[in-house]
Amino acid sequence: MNITFRQLRYFIAVAEARSVSGGSSAVGISQSAVTDAIRTLELETGMTLFNRHAKGVTLTREGSQFLRNARSIVDAIAGLAAGAGPGEDQTEGRIRIGATPLVTGYFFADLLSHFQRLYPRIEVSLVEDKRSYIEHMLVGGELDLALLLVANLEQRHAIDYEVLLRSECRAWMAPTHPLANVDGLSLAQMENDPVVMLALDELEGLVEGMWAKFDHPPRVAFRTSSVEGVRSLVGTGAGITLMPDLVYRPWSLEGDRILSKRTRESLPTVDIGIGWRRLSRHSEAVSLFLETAQNHRR
Repeated sequence: MNITFRQLRYFIAVAEARSVSGGSSAVGISQSAVTDAIRTLELETGMTLFNRHAKGVTLTREGSQFLRNARSIVDAIAGLAAGAGPGEDQTEGRIRIGATPLVTGYFFADLLSHFQRLYPRIEVSLVEDKRSYIEHMLVGGELDLALLLVANLEQRHAIDYEVLLRSECRAWMAPTHPLANVDGLSLAQMENDPVVMLALDELEGLVEGMWAKFDHPPRVAFRTSSVEGVRSLVGTGAGITLMPDLVYRPWSLEGDRILSKRTRESLPTVDIGIGWRRLSRHSEAVSLFLETAQNHRR
């Protein structure tokens, strides 16, 4: 198998942009060169990495797994280029990090993996809980850092933070939904649809706020704290939902397809930030984690 670093970079760019044109813009290379690189990757791996459609591309199941591996390889090479290969950095220390459940499942793991490759002697411990309790522990000095949704921070006077990820929200629906092929979808067109609501990490309140502009907001038919539960219900056509791109996958565990569609309305983003107690003095280990998180974001 002959796979190049360049092909991996182009593949990651296309996967993140969900289109060849967007990916080519991100890496500053022509669309034809990016298309050739992706085609070669698929031939070398023997896998179909993307589903192509008129509006762009979505990852296949194999493509999603390949993306995770490709990011790990690119991160490792970047670390080696910076002189921080495995076993080379001798920095020691401990970091106590708090996170909310959604952030733990869809953001923290990749960041932690990258950090541990760079600084294998630094011990990282995690406390997962609701945002309010994570804030309490952070301000009380029981945590060094926190990864959480920052829109509803209650103790802003005592917490400094930096946004690491802004995730757009889109409408999810099954391919059999009457609006599945509609371009320029409006929230008003979905007012009569049963809604599947994710009751996790305060997303419920955010999504309810999106619908609040209508006199007759949609009926919430199902509430669940499981992202997989949302996917399963939407995939079987039980309802529609509004969810951030952060957690989107084009299939449920049962293998049902899920469409993700932009709306005419500009929806709020879901912002994940890294926070610390205001005026706190960071240890070397904590400073390194902050630096790694900032680079990971870029």
